Amino acid sequence: MLIDWTGEAAAVGAALAAGLLIGIERGWKQRGEKPGSRIAGVRTFTLLGLGAGIAGLVGARGYSLAAGALIAGGVGLMTYAFGRELKAQRDSTTAVAALLTLAIGFLAGSGNAGLAIAAAAITISVLALKAEIHGFLERLDEEDVKALARFSVIALAVLPFLPDQPFGPYDAWNASKLWWVVILVTGFSFAGYVANRIFGERHGTIATALIGGAYSSTAVTQSLAQRLGRDDSPGAEEAGIALATAVMYLRVPVVVGLLATRLTIPFLIVIAPPLIVAWLAGWWLYRNAPKCDAPAAPGNPIALLPAVAFVFFLAVAAVAARWAQTGFGEQGIAWLLLLMGSLDVDAAIVTAGNLPPDAISIQLAALALGGTILANMFVKLGITLAYARSKGRDAALALGASMAALAASLVVGWLRL
Repeated sequence: MLIDWTGEAAAVGAALAAGLLIGIERGWKQRGEKPGSRIAGVRTFTLLGLGAGIAGLVGARGYSLAAGALIAGGVGLMTYAFGRELKAQRDSTTAVAALLTLAIGFLAGSGNAGLAIAAAAITISVLALKAEIHGFLERLDEEDVKALARFSVIALAVLPFLPDQPFGPYDAWNASKLWWVVILVTGFSFAGYVANRIFGERHGTIATALIGGAYSSTAVTQSLAQRLGRDDSPGAEEAGIALATAVMYLRVPVVVGLLATRLTIPFLIVIAPPLIVAWLAGWWLYRNAPKCDAPAAPGNPIALLPAVAFVFFLAVAAVAARWAQTGFGEQGIAWLLLLMGSLDVDAAIVTAGNLPPDAISIQLAALALGGTILANMFVKLGITLAYARSKGRDAALALGASMAALAASLVVGWLRL
């Protein structure tokens, strides 16, 4: 009996603590108001949490009507108390915080103390970071909001309705897993886009290159090469091009580790030499580069139509890989991965990761993925020379050095097969 009483006391105590924490934050915000003008301060919020915790405990013991009456009374009292303030000040934050305190307290009293305390901590963070959140909103533009909406649809609105079982030709498709890959890849892009919007524009070309390279080193290369060829007094664009590629050499092994785990070690062996060369070249150019304002960030990478097209591409690639396995063996799969990766490296990585372990040796698959990166590097080298011309000489040399290291690594790996 003592153990039961202790657990109930801890549950109600968590409710009281949640109300106290939220009350401290609200009380501090209202500390400049005249005495007697505050509707709810530390004491009120603490008592709200305690009362809701008791209601939750009563409900957990089976007295649902009594618990509902207690919560309804609290909601009614808060609605009446805040009615005039809502009309006068048009600020409902404290009123909403009071209602949320009731909900959190009830959650704790019902036996979910840990979740309740976590919810209280999140509530306090949101309330305390008012200036930062408003400042962030002021920096957003229409395209940023559209990007958030699109990623929300991709990540949250589709997945729950997709079946998690194999189907289709060769049983090569799994709708849930295919869409998880889309969420991961677009999430990587969205995170880089958001970071670039927050930090890149404030900290110049190098920050734009480093952050933007995490989701599209090709887009960064094109943006910087265009600016380099247009400006009479170039700044840090060449270093930015080299560093964006260096970030790409880091990004791809991370994606391989997440989506094609068994290829991680062989692929790291292939990619390590160009990765080292790319970072050394980028560092050398960075040391000799003047400070420079950031160019416009690469375009919004989140769009619904490309996401659907990516799923279709993955589905076709999965069937093609199974067909190549039965008709041509691992050599056919390797050529398929190389061709596919020339169009989209992420798709090639996903396809390699979904193949059966005996479909292709991990060494050959790693070499095929390395070949896709080499093909992508030729594209970026061409972009740099086409847009920047002679002004991009050092950047082109940096790209060429990493390409030479990658080609040598691929040749050595091929000879060891």
